[in-house]
Amino acid sequence: MKTILYIIQKEFKQIFRNKGMLPIIFVLPLLQLIILSNAATFEVKNIKFGYIDHDHTSTSRALIEQFNASTYFNVLTDFPSEALASSAMLKGKVDVILEIPHYFERDLQKEKHNTLGITINAIDGAAAGVENVYVTQIIQRFNQHLKVDLLQISDKQVQPTSIETIPLFWYNETLNYKTFMVPGILVLLVTMITLFLSGMNIVREKEIGTLEQINVTPIKKSQFIIGKLFPFWVIGMGLLTIGLIIAKLIFDVPMLGSLPLMYFYTSIYILVVLGIGLFISNFTDTQQQAMFIAWFFTVIFILMSGLFTPIESMPKWAQILTEFNPIKYFVEVMRMVMLKGSGFMDILSQLLKTLVYALIMNGLAVWSYKKTT
Repeated sequence: MKTILYIIQKEFKQIFRNKGMLPIIFVLPLLQLIILSNAATFEVKNIKFGYIDHDHTSTSRALIEQFNASTYFNVLTDFPSEALASSAMLKGKVDVILEIPHYFERDLQKEKHNTLGITINAIDGAAAGVENVYVTQIIQRFNQHLKVDLLQISDKQVQPTSIETIPLFWYNETLNYKTFMVPGILVLLVTMITLFLSGMNIVREKEIGTLEQINVTPIKKSQFIIGKLFPFWVIGMGLLTIGLIIAKLIFDVPMLGSLPLMYFYTSIYILVVLGIGLFISNFTDTQQQAMFIAWFFTVIFILMSGLFTPIESMPKWAQILTEFNPIKYFVEVMRMVMLKGSGFMDILSQLLKTLVYALIMNGLAVWSYKKTT
């Protein structure tokens, strides 16, 4: 035990002695948490909106005003022709074009129905889908009010009816996207920092030539590995603590669940990451190699974790592969505990899988580490 404590002490001194490493460990992750949580959003706002009004009546102007009043649309200009509107969309000056046909108001009064033309720039398919929903909602809301206004008083047999829906939003009442993203970004930072540091740590000893000196000492392999990885386990827990404080103070993310439960799961998850980092370092000779390999696996894990895109939208084969992704379970647990207030039994499935993952990865890492005496 005393030997492990000496190694841990040596590692902490080595970490804090490196002045260039300290900002990478403590400052950059916090800046990334603040920046990414504000930038990484799928909300579509400031949609560049143009229209072609062939009718020029009070009804057509009222419809355009509905878009102008929306916080999602930025109404730019009235195009005199479809050709000019198409040219503007081709140049990227407009995202959505509404075309109001001739005799729009007259046909509504006589025929009780009419059609509108909507053109959406769909280069970004996801954004186009959201824009289509926004446009449809505004037109439907306008249509409901219009039905009542256009009904003639003499039409006694026609009674306007409307169904009012009152939505109830659980776990994120304000529909703030940061509430959804901040726990995931925090998972990303804890994972990347601990993985990169643990992956490069032993490789650095190889590069400077001190690993061979340590290998010929009486230090046991288990003592060396525990002593080398424990400081990064502490750093990972420290990053989680600081991240949770920022999430509450800056983003006001609710924390409904148990903090001890969150720390308990994180302590096991970091063991998974440290095991992966050690396993990578055992098969690399330079820090650059370790960084590239760690980044390769991290990108795959992140993209298939449900952090940015829902797993349910992935192909079936991809959903099966996500079962082997430890980041997926950490993202799920953080969101469940923080936003839903989930308890121990609710996250038991993720906890057991993460524990098995930790035992396997650390077992492989210890087995693959060669110590010559």
